[in-house]
Amino acid sequence: MTTTAVVPNDVLRAVRIGLRLSQDDFAKALRQAGKELGEPNEASKRLVQRWESGTSKTPRGVYARALERVTGRPVEALGFSLPVPVARVHADGAGGHDMDTGAEGVTSAGVGAQSAAQSGEETFSGVWLSRYEFYSSSRAKTYEGKHYVVIVQHGNRLTAQSLPGASSNPDSPLTLDLTVDRNVVTGSWVEQTASDGYYNGARYHGAVQLLVEPTGRRMVGKWVGFGKDFDVNTGPWELRLVDKSVSKATLECYSRVPD
Repeated sequence: MTTTAVVPNDVLRAVRIGLRLSQDDFAKALRQAGKELGEPNEASKRLVQRWESGTSKTPRGVYARALERVTGRPVEALGFSLPVPVARVHADGAGGHDMDTGAEGVTSAGVGAQSAAQSGEETFSGVWLSRYEFYSSSRAKTYEGKHYVVIVQHGNRLTAQSLPGASSNPDSPLTLDLTVDRNVVTGSWVEQTASDGYYNGARYHGAVQLLVEPTGRRMVGKWVGFGKDFDVNTGPWELRLVDKSVSKATLECYSRVPD
């Protein structure tokens, strides 16, 4: 008989932590959202625990809609086992082209950091400043996107979720799902732009690969993603550790627009 491994939903856990809610508070928020939607539910701390542990992989419709209301994110971006969403590409005039990283002095991580990541020791959990650059052909200018993100580590997996109000672009939550292999971090990113912003609520996603510096406090590399005409664009991306704590007080401190 084949046994399916249970994989924790670190994305949902990171989102909940980013919202500064305990599992019990998150369940209460889901119940309140159900009432507001006219679809009462029985969300409980136990249910949240089952979702986050990976024991329950797919929420029923009534819970999916409550989850979207509480988190402000589509349920397919919350780490559940759902069909992969199709990219929503809008004619927003935002093209792009290849660009240099502009990052120098990037070296491989030391043996200590490598062995810690491989053994699953939580070396990367904390609050990080995420910074990337992209070129807008319609505006003929290079722009910078900044977010304070909270990283949750489980073994060699890292899940990063932007904190509320912690974006240089208003209402543009960012999520990264990453895997650590020695000094190399590889994964995917998703950013939901504001519906009333320049990109009209477009949801962008792509891949990212970063090299970890020996200190383990900085990752530098490149992102890749599709432009409006499905051309492949790329640019520099950096993650810099600002605080190892994920306490409620710390998360509240960084729930602001980055300097």
